[in-house]
Amino acid sequence: MATMFNRRLWLCTKAPAGAFVHSQRRRLNIVAMAMALFVPWVLFSTLYAVLSFSLHYTEPTTTYGIVGVGFLVVLLSAFFAVDAVRRKELPDGSRRQPSWYIFICVTSLLAWVLAVGAGETNFVENLQPFYDVLNLNTYQSVDPSKMRGQQLMDAGRIIFVKEATLDLSKAMSFKNLDRYCVAPVTMSSGNESHATLANYDFWAVGTNCCTDTGEFHCGDFHNPHAHAGLRLMRDEQRAFFRLAVQQAEAAHSVKAIHPLFFTWMQDPVVELNSYQDEGFKYYTVGMFSHFVLQLFLVLCAALAFSKMGTL
Repeated sequence: MATMFNRRLWLCTKAPAGAFVHSQRRRLNIVAMAMALFVPWVLFSTLYAVLSFSLHYTEPTTTYGIVGVGFLVVLLSAFFAVDAVRRKELPDGSRRQPSWYIFICVTSLLAWVLAVGAGETNFVENLQPFYDVLNLNTYQSVDPSKMRGQQLMDAGRIIFVKEATLDLSKAMSFKNLDRYCVAPVTMSSGNESHATLANYDFWAVGTNCCTDTGEFHCGDFHNPHAHAGLRLMRDEQRAFFRLAVQQAEAAHSVKAIHPLFFTWMQDPVVELNSYQDEGFKYYTVGMFSHFVLQLFLVLCAALAFSKMGTL
């Protein structure tokens, strides 16, 4: 028994050191692969959330400060990558492979760029209109024949009286790359006729949903239960809708002293919530899509590094 124990002890002491180094190196590479997967993904997910949601709306300076900190993380990964390349030859004669450091640096930069682009797009397209309208007032039982635009400057959602309807005969469009369509909100006088108003300050609008002859097909124009509007919040479109209204004024001899623009619909609350839902959906899809992309890149890099002998 003692002889067998001594033999095993002798074999252990004579085992090549490379076996232990190889095992340790494998464990270290697993850690490196995990960092290569999660560091860029966490960076992307964090910045994407910060740029998409309410912090961007209420504290834009803080938001871009966090984005700047995210870029510092990218610079820090670049520092480690450069340092790994410079110190490739270790004091004990072994060699440090800087491949994963470089990979983390490059994919972190990619994650930062994608997060900034996707976050800004998601915010502008979905969440900013939601927060804008949410911060405005809601008015009930608005009679377009009695109310003026100046009285409802802070309106985000308007529920008109049930007699309110669109006068499609006075619809108009203005084309500037896109077609900007408008139709005035008026009062029904029965038998599918419309009352003539002294002033038309409430307009249903939409883009690319009408013809050049003035056929208006925007929003819930065909819904007899639609008597509400959700305020247009895109400043870059407002001037073009104003030009369309001016054309309608000239063509139909009507007045629009202070026009307000709305998307015509039955339930503006549902539509408003859909903006938020779209924002969350785009964030969730983007977050998981980036994880899949990062996982794919890590697997490709691991395969490439193993063939190069630098894993």
